[in-house]
Formats: sequence, structure tokens, C-alpha cells
Amino acid sequence: MMESANRERILKLDCLSETVRFEVKRLNEVDVDKILYLCKGNPLFYEYHPPFATRESILEDMSALPPQKTYRDKYYVGFYEGDLPVAVLDLLLDYPQEGTAYIGFFMMAATCQGKGLGSSIVQRIAGCLKEMGFAKIRLAIDEGNPQSEAFWTKNGFVKTGERHPNDFSAYLPMEREL
Repeated sequence: MMESANRERILKLDCLSETVRFEVKRLNEVDVDKILYLCKGNPLFYEYHPPFATRESILEDMSALPPQKTYRDKYYVGFYEGDLPVAVLDLLLDYPQEGTAYIGFFMMAATCQGKGLGSSIVQRIAGCLKEMGFAKIRLAIDEGNPQSEAFWTKNGFVKTGERHPNDFSAYLPMEREL
């Protein structure tokens, strides 16, 4: 049953960490260097999504909001193992429409890739969103990026058939029904 747009939905971070071994916390300015370090380990992503991350671009991403959305809807979080994030997630609730959650950014530390950890995080995110009454998750990959396409396809996302040109290539939206 879909919740009314007038009713605020709040993602409980402990839901995200329930079945994965990571501590999940909201990220802010003090975490930028750790996020930048994680990004530097993923040069393939930036071959398809230039320019490379900077402190300034990370701060911009942390505060970026589409029209009609507020910070109550945005979850820029890190999945921590000890003192370092092993994954970073930018999630918007009820975007681009009510009942859809939008992943604006998800990146795993290079040292954690290929071990199923990213997939377990995505499965947990999907489970939490479904429990909250969301119908689907949406995201966009960079056209031509084989790593992103393989990861999201493996995790149940399918291309919508849309193509949104950008300055360097195009975004290809993908969705997963919950």
C-alpha cells in the first residue's frame, strides 16, 4: 500500500546495517577525505563519468537536490568497517515520483569489490525500501561502463530504454521493482 505524499518517510539507518556487517552513518564535510580516498580506488568509473572526484565535487554531491526535494528526503551515507567507508550511497526517497527511491551514487571500495559485499548492501537497501512501502528503485548508469551495467543487472535492475545525453556520453536509467 502506497503511503501518502503528505506523510514523511524516514529511512532508518539501522535497517540498512541489520544484515550486513557494516556500521551505516550519514556522511558530512568531515568525511570528505575518506570518500575521496574511496573514489580514487575506482578510476574505471571516472573514465565513463568525468571529471574525477574532488573535495569540492563531493561536497556539492552531498548537498545536491532536485527541484521540490528537501534534505529530509536525501540520505548520503557511508557503510563503515572500522574507521573507513567501504561503500558510499546517495539515496533520494520518493524521487522522481512517489513510491520510487533513486540511487544517485553508489560506490564500493576497490578492495571490497568482487566479494559480494556490494550486492549484499544493495539487497539490504531494497529490503528496507520495500518494508517502507516503496514500489521500485531507479538509478542511471553511464553509457558504455561495463562494470556498472554488469553490477546493477546482477542485482535485478533493468534498463528502461531511455537515454539521456550528457556532456561526455549519456545516462541510461535502470529500475528494479520491489
